[in-house]
Amino acid sequence: MRQELKFATTSDGVRLAFAVSGRGAPLVKAGHWLTHIERDAESPVWRHWTEFLSSENLLVRYDERGCGLSSRLYPSLTFEDWVSDLETVVEASGVDRFCLLGLSQGGPVAIAYAARHPERVSRLVLCGTYVRGRLQRTTDPGTVEEAKALIALTRTGWGKRNPAFRRLFTNLFIPGGSAEQATWFDDLQQVSCSAEHAARSREARYTVDVSDLAATLQVPTLVLHSREDAVVPFDLGREVATLIPEARFVALNSANHVLLRTDPGWEQFRSELRAFVPAYQPGGVVADLTIREQHVMELVAQGRDNQEIATVLHLSVRTVERHLSNCYGKLGVRGKAARAAAAVQFASR
Repeated sequence: MRQELKFATTSDGVRLAFAVSGRGAPLVKAGHWLTHIERDAESPVWRHWTEFLSSENLLVRYDERGCGLSSRLYPSLTFEDWVSDLETVVEASGVDRFCLLGLSQGGPVAIAYAARHPERVSRLVLCGTYVRGRLQRTTDPGTVEEAKALIALTRTGWGKRNPAFRRLFTNLFIPGGSAEQATWFDDLQQVSCSAEHAARSREARYTVDVSDLAATLQVPTLVLHSREDAVVPFDLGREVATLIPEARFVALNSANHVLLRTDPGWEQFRSELRAFVPAYQPGGVVADLTIREQHVMELVAQGRDNQEIATVLHLSVRTVERHLSNCYGKLGVRGKAARAAAAVQFASR
């Protein structure tokens, strides 16, 4: 799988790393905790996700602020920052109208984005997620104390050489994982972010509440959730589907929060997503371009500028510009980054 790593800068100066791979109808994955876009592409836990999502779609994914290849230093860490970061990546990637995927903590961010930008989101897919953080779901003193204790333990245990504390999270996220997968996930936690960021991120997410926004959505929505998810309880997934008008809910036969390649729930997820999300087909997105438009895009993928393309195809520069405008419209990309985003779809042709 070929992916192109890029960077975008937010309005408050945070540098975000994002990756573009595959070709076809655009699919944007909202950022969430515990990612490293470079390592994930080769990992035994996330590689099958990236390969599958890139197989028939142009996939855009990124490391949220404080994680992976994105800036580890940032002026603030709030829910509004996370939504703004998604907006920044969307603009930098050049995609226009797209399917939005929200996994785990990325779900509330995806919901908020879809509510604010209904003209950009063609489909919404939510998996293993929720609308209200832990401290928004209850005021029970015991639950509040437990939440505070977990934040404190994260701050003190995350960075230690002994992986015993991190293995607690691993056992919750992938209880069905192999020894190799568990070890990799243990290591990912340290590599993906600092102990301080892990604690701050958890604390901020405990107070999230997008239930009101979920009720306003008018986008076709698919909600999936593992029946025995130990990270985000199953009932919270059903609550998401209940709040979003006409959302379809699918119960996955799994105990893993992150679906693994050998997981029965993974095959369910693949089947449901393929039936719901527009995908690249030999007669689909690329074939919608005329032969001339395909030739233009192939030259764009080679790094040619408009004058060079005009020379090769014996056209005027103005005609090339008109072809490019038509191509970008058909491919669902726009803005300054449209050329790069569209070129990725043709690089392997």
